[in-house]
Amino acid sequence: MKSFNYHESLVEQPIAHFLFAHGAGADMNSTFMENMTTALNKRNINVTRFNFYYMDKRLSDGKKYPPDRMPKLLERFEEVINTLNITAPLFLVGKSMGSRVAATLTNEIESLKVTPEIRGVICLGYPFHPINKVEKLRLEPLIKNHYSMLILQGERDKLGNKEEIIGYGLPDSIKTVFLPDGDHDLKPRVKSGYTHEQNLQSAADHIESFVYENR
Repeated sequence: MKSFNYHESLVEQPIAHFLFAHGAGADMNSTFMENMTTALNKRNINVTRFNFYYMDKRLSDGKKYPPDRMPKLLERFEEVINTLNITAPLFLVGKSMGSRVAATLTNEIESLKVTPEIRGVICLGYPFHPINKVEKLRLEPLIKNHYSMLILQGERDKLGNKEEIIGYGLPDSIKTVFLPDGDHDLKPRVKSGYTHEQNLQSAADHIESFVYENR
């Protein structure tokens, strides 16, 4: 079995266990990942953050490798699920690219050797399309998904904003919450009157409710 970098943030009486995958450009120890983990721990949720293969390679030799292809990203996610001792209800969680991988994994769950039962998928800034390429949609993992799913999206996210997403006609199994004036990191502009901390805490509150509904 290949080794991998991961970090467990555990609480005494967890209501759920999250496997939290990073986005394309920042690793598991990014400020966003750490801040969300802290907010989730305060809501009695265990969080395991991990790096995909290419990110481990970036960190080991300092070179900027592009993200792996989807099969290799799925391989790492599967490896983490089956390696860790998870006793609380399991949810797959991702930031941007990580959320796309999580959603894709649930679509292919029957062909993968995943042991623990998955209760739902949570997407923090789902990458509906590349920046400025609204025609290249990434809806398939969402449309094919058979699990309960929560998407937390900034209203002005350049990878899928509120106006665009409302027009996609996503399945009823997907609940989408829009954070006021948020960008891809859920961060609002100062002039909006909202703060990044408010949006992160609001996202964590919605996540907590989603867990209680699906665990």
